[in-house]
Amino acid sequence: METTAPASGLADLIQVADAVAREKGIEREEVLEAMEMAIQKAGRSKYGHEFDIRAEVDRDTGEIQLARYIEVVDEVENEATQLTLDEAKKTKSDAQVGEFLVDPLPPMDFGRIAAQTAKQVIVQRVREAERARQYKEYKDRVGEIVNGVVKRVEFGNVVVDLGRGESIIRREELLGRETFRRTDRVRAYIYDVREETRGPQIFLSRAHPQFMAKLFAQEVPEIYDGIIEIKSVARDPGSRAKIAVHSNDSGIDPVGACVGMRGSRVQAVVSELQGEKIDIIPWSPDTATFVVNAMAPAEVIKVVIDEDAHRIEMVVPDDQLSLAIGRRGQNVRLASILAGWDIDILTEAEESERRQEEFHALSQIFMDALDVDDVIAHLLVTEGFSTVEEVAFVPEENLVEIEGFDESIIEELRERARNYLKERDEKLNQKRNELGISDELLKMPHMTLESLVTLGETGVKSLDDLADLASDELREILGVTKLNEEQSNETIMAARAHWFDDELTEEADQEEAEQEGEAGNDSIETAAEDAAGNTDEDTAESAVTETAETAKDAEEKDAD
Repeated sequence: METTAPASGLADLIQVADAVAREKGIEREEVLEAMEMAIQKAGRSKYGHEFDIRAEVDRDTGEIQLARYIEVVDEVENEATQLTLDEAKKTKSDAQVGEFLVDPLPPMDFGRIAAQTAKQVIVQRVREAERARQYKEYKDRVGEIVNGVVKRVEFGNVVVDLGRGESIIRREELLGRETFRRTDRVRAYIYDVREETRGPQIFLSRAHPQFMAKLFAQEVPEIYDGIIEIKSVARDPGSRAKIAVHSNDSGIDPVGACVGMRGSRVQAVVSELQGEKIDIIPWSPDTATFVVNAMAPAEVIKVVIDEDAHRIEMVVPDDQLSLAIGRRGQNVRLASILAGWDIDILTEAEESERRQEEFHALSQIFMDALDVDDVIAHLLVTEGFSTVEEVAFVPEENLVEIEGFDESIIEELRERARNYLKERDEKLNQKRNELGISDELLKMPHMTLESLVTLGETGVKSLDDLADLASDELREILGVTKLNEEQSNETIMAARAHWFDDELTEEADQEEAEQEGEAGNDSIETAAEDAAGNTDEDTAESAVTETAETAKDAEEKDAD
């Protein structure tokens, strides 16, 4: 290929490429490739887009080589980029099919439009290379704290120059009312890095819970060394936060280490977070203890844990209700996030009133079901009995322990309880039959007759009806106190099991039919081969016919 002279306005390309590469932090080769593409595009604009015009920049001298490439082929499909072998040999005697003939083009003088086009291509390619480098450099740095300088503020979003990349802090990731101006220094947490063709790639946050955790790790050497662990963090960014810490060394107080001498360590974090108030909570493996700690500064009198519902009920003194809940529910909300449990707050008066209501409700159930007076009903409730089933089927010694209950009273109570349950089940069964509820539903886990009737009254009467429900729909129909989420999921999956069994059965039947069909075809071919070797043509024909009929019968059987 002949070398053309450098085009006007493109001298010292190597120096330009080096300068751009240094400024953008990318390889010089990527800049030169962008220049080649730009010159190539300008060349095609001048000589015709239908031609295969290619440009090369000499890596040492910066000279531009512009040429038209023509492929040698047996049959021409595109006259602009191909020619036959005979035509090619007129130009090059040893030309071969598949080879490219290079036709050098004269130097280009870039006009205004061509130069502008070339510039756009170069800028675009350099930007793409820069973004690729930026993603590669920062994709493994998610979870780090970085320092940068505010480049500009757009609609409340802060664009930050990190030196080797450009990032963004969206408005919702800032602290409350904090504002930034151009050239302000800022510290933030990298929570996401995405490979995007346009827009921001590096996403920073000052409101992320882990930003505060990382700040403590920087200020507290014991956290950095792994002696103290940060178990969980809950934040209301810019207002208040709770952080749970645990020491792996019994000789080190985790709370005191995080606070520091005269509060120096925690104050450094508070200052960075624009005065955000921080409660440092000692973590405990015991859920009740940890939740009580998390509710600080409120005092907790009683804790009731419902593991099935993953909910905790906390009783506080009447005069501490507002302190426990916090401003707009802030304290209990942060404690709930920190502990990972739903928390309900009750005062002593509310809890006492609710206990009385439950006591009277359970007493009334026993009075109606067992036909007893309020004294016996109250005794049963006081001793912890909550259902008629318990009275009917618990070991007799549990009832003997109740003061005033002798054998005759116990036997009479158990007899009445069993009769009540028998009559109730008969009524429920009758109702179930009237509703047309399938017997298969009774085989499902955690299903009772009462549950079946409730489902039937809402239109759920078959296994498919139950299988179509979502877990939360089932709990809503039966009541969240009847089934927890795990039990509900188990019931739904058991109802859907027959769907998968039916699919497996269909696949097995189809596979068996295919195998029998193949066996029939093999029998026909074998019979035909045997018949071909037999001199008696009638015998051969009979054998083939008999085998074909056998195969046909098998196919008809499968079809049936």
